[in-house]
Amino acid sequence: MEKQPAFHLAFLVNDLEDAADFYVRVLGGRRGRDAPNWIDIDLHGHQLSLHKGEGLTPIQGYSEVDGHPVPMPHFGVVLDFASWETLAARIHEHQWPFLLKPRERFMGQPAEQGTFFVQDPSGNTLEFKGLRELERIFEV
Repeated sequence: MEKQPAFHLAFLVNDLEDAADFYVRVLGGRRGRDAPNWIDIDLHGHQLSLHKGEGLTPIQGYSEVDGHPVPMPHFGVVLDFASWETLAARIHEHQWPFLLKPRERFMGQPAEQGTFFVQDPSGNTLEFKGLRELERIFEV
């Protein structure tokens, strides 16, 4: 699979330093540029821009996926399966709670994957997927 361009996502957090600590210490990201009201984080080659804000309403509803309700909205990263397992172990070692614990879904299908959900300190929901065959990500 050829290298894809980096994705940029800017979103609000209640406390910049608490959020940056989560994305760096717990998830393994790298802190980038910053200003008094924002911090950039490199998370698996993608740019997250954490912006100081108030009045967040993180979970707006749920949608059923493979028989399980998943929180909406959410964002995350698709990893190879070994990296996904490593990240799940890292989160567990940091005693960060899983919103939805690691599990596998779509067994025997092209999109067979591991998935888990966590929330950052501001309640923003993240999903991490681990695919056994990354090249089949968009296969139907």
